[in-house]
Formats: sequence, structure tokens, C-alpha cells
Amino acid sequence: MFGVQKMLDIPSISAIVAALGVIFGVVFAVFQLRDLVRTRQTDLVMRLYSTFGSKDFQEAYRGLMFEVEFKDYDDFVKKGYKRLSEVGILFEGIGILLHRKLVDISLVDDLFSGVVKTTWERIKPVVEGGRKKYNWPQMYEWFEFLYNEMEKRKQQLAK
Repeated sequence: MFGVQKMLDIPSISAIVAALGVIFGVVFAVFQLRDLVRTRQTDLVMRLYSTFGSKDFQEAYRGLMFEVEFKDYDDFVKKGYKRLSEVGILFEGIGILLHRKLVDISLVDDLFSGVVKTTWERIKPVVEGGRKKYNWPQMYEWFEFLYNEMEKRKQQLAK
């Protein structure tokens, strides 16, 4: 009167169990992939941080930031300091990774924020002069991008 209930046979039950197994497998794989991406980003940033902490980098950084005084590109060249690229290349690389969304800005900010700000503000006149002299507007563009993105993040967090 209310309808006839049909019993599920073994092949039907097997098909349902197999489908559920596939669904659970896909969900598990998605979670594993997300964790792998996060782990790889963290590993990449920590390797960059290891470069930042290396003796060679620290010597170049200390020289650029504290041992030579300059006011612009011409003054910088006249003083003969040649280690700008050793410092700039690291931050240029981090900027490219950030632009391509291969690293998370919060992780980069936690590790490098004060250093990026002070370094970019210190070398900006040199970079601007080099861009003009060599007609190379892309010189350290990703370092500048990194600086700008970190400044935007700082303003967003302050709100």
C-alpha cells in the first residue's frame, strides 16, 4: 500500500562503497595537497631567511646600511661601494615570489618587514638614479613591489 521497498543487492552496495571511497580519497588528497603547498612555501621562505642570515649577506648588508654614507646614485658610485646587488637580489627574488603568489605575505612580513622597509628606503635614491642613468625602469622593480605590498599590509593591519 505504501510502496514496495527493494532490497539492495551486493553489486549495488559495492558500487556505493566504491563511490564513497573515491569521494573520501579525493577529499583527503585535497587536504594533503594544501598542506604540501603550505609546507613548501614555508621551506622556501626559511631557505631565503637562511641566505639572509649568512655571513656573506650580513657583511654586504652591514656595509650597505651602516658603513657607507651616500645621498644619491652619483654619490654612491663615487664612494665605490659595490655590494648593493648582493643585498638587492635577495629582496628582488622575494618580491617576485610574492608577486607570483608563491609565498604568503604574512610569513614574509613576519621575517623581513623591518629589514625590507629600511633597506628599500635607504637604497631608493640609488635605484632611481640607476634607472635613469641606464634607462632601466625595471631595476629592482620586484624589491620595490615587495616594499609597497608590505606597506599596504601594514596599513591594512593598522585599521
